[in-house]
Amino acid sequence: MEDSKIKEEIWIEKYRPVRLNQVAGQDDTIERLMSYVATKNLPHLLFSGPPGVGKTASAVSIAREIFGEDLWRENFTELNASDERGIDVVRNKIKNFAKTAPLGGAPFKIIFLDEADALTSDAQSALRRTMERFSSNCRFILSCNYSSKIIEPIQSRCAVYRFRRLSDKAIRERLEYIAKDQGLSITEGGYDALVYVAQGDMRKAVNSLQAAAFIDVEKPISRETIYRTTATANPDEIKDLIETALRGNFRVARKELNRLLYEEGLSGEDIVGQIYRVVSEMDNLMILDLGLSERDIVGLVDIIGETDFRLTEGASEKIQLEALLAHFALSREAEASEF
Repeated sequence: MEDSKIKEEIWIEKYRPVRLNQVAGQDDTIERLMSYVATKNLPHLLFSGPPGVGKTASAVSIAREIFGEDLWRENFTELNASDERGIDVVRNKIKNFAKTAPLGGAPFKIIFLDEADALTSDAQSALRRTMERFSSNCRFILSCNYSSKIIEPIQSRCAVYRFRRLSDKAIRERLEYIAKDQGLSITEGGYDALVYVAQGDMRKAVNSLQAAAFIDVEKPISRETIYRTTATANPDEIKDLIETALRGNFRVARKELNRLLYEEGLSGEDIVGQIYRVVSEMDNLMILDLGLSERDIVGLVDIIGETDFRLTEGASEKIQLEALLAHFALSREAEASEF
């Protein structure tokens, strides 16, 4: 693979869907959205869901398919509410675009408001009124991570579509397509690592793949390459860390923790997140091997949540993570002493 082919552009833009049927992993939602395109009409829409699951791609695709390639840019505008979240953006930018007539004989214009849950309450109230006044020639598509942060009067005026996290299969299929198009060689472990890192986020998966493609273009992309370029610990290492602590080997567990923090350069929040993923996905064999009960798992999740909260409040990473490992070790000793 030539270096120039890697560097030509950002892959999340190059491989962004431009038609609804290209949006991966949201079959039920896309089928209903396509019915709007077929009739060349649509109500106000509210897309909610985690990042990287196709909300923006769906909004842009709707505009492309309704207005056509020649007119969609003139009749579509995109604003990010996290950049301009006050009432002025509603009174000025949104209102000025909404009150002008559609171009090229289009039936209406579309305003796509990304991260709408970042709008202040006053701005949302002003937006509700704007949606009412200009509904004859303008449609709104609102995108948010949490629909609960959108005021009820706006929700009631929109058809709500909830985008779910993408399945491992959907992400794997898209990555295989990109790898083939770019002439990349990826090991089976490399694909598993990309899916693990993505956590249902297609954008993160594609970014991780492109970052790994820069490392060594002559060798297949491996599991180790993915974890190194994404600052992610190997799940097996996190699993060993947890098992070591639960067996009471606190000093060994602390030494491994320090390696992850200082040699691998991982953040405390990332390590806590991965510890949670391993604990929440413990299979029955691992639970039995460690002598864990359901009550033990509940206790571990509880202290993980407490540690995560303390880190977000600014507590010391090293102290909180060592305290977490200490709790793991002491919890097993406490249970053993009961017998």
